[in-house]
Amino acid sequence: MKVYRLKKTQVLPITMEEAWDFFSTPLNLQEITPDDMNFNILSDIRGEKMYSGQIINYKVQPFPLVSMRWTTEITHVEEGKYFVDEQRFGPYAFWHHKHFFEEVPGGVLATDIVDYAIPFGFIGRIANSILVKRKLDHIFDFRYQKLEEVFGKVKETVKAA
Repeated sequence: MKVYRLKKTQVLPITMEEAWDFFSTPLNLQEITPDDMNFNILSDIRGEKMYSGQIINYKVQPFPLVSMRWTTEITHVEEGKYFVDEQRFGPYAFWHHKHFFEEVPGGVLATDIVDYAIPFGFIGRIANSILVKRKLDHIFDFRYQKLEEVFGKVKETVKAA
């Protein structure tokens, strides 16, 4: 089984407290997922913050006319530093998503590292190269833009010569 890695980083012009409050609220995932995925959280988690051992059920439409259920578990949480979600049931043969947060000048550096594998061997590797990788890039590019809308862009400083 081939395991792929996707890594995305973004500096958000907010405090660590604001970052953690937003990202540790599972319902916010709907806000930062593209509309074309018809992402819907099925679990009753209104007002909940994430915790280790939390199981969350979703319905998602990764491609037109393809709808599926997805179950993840929050396996690790260190408040203000990182959390990990892992697929328990769903479209991937393997899904391990780490979310790291670090205070940096100008805000918080948010880093997503997703290690994933596609089922079906050789056919899965082909599907990754022509469909899945592009879809994941689309999802995380959307997330990047949406987070800039929600929190604003980090202002670049220009040094005088």
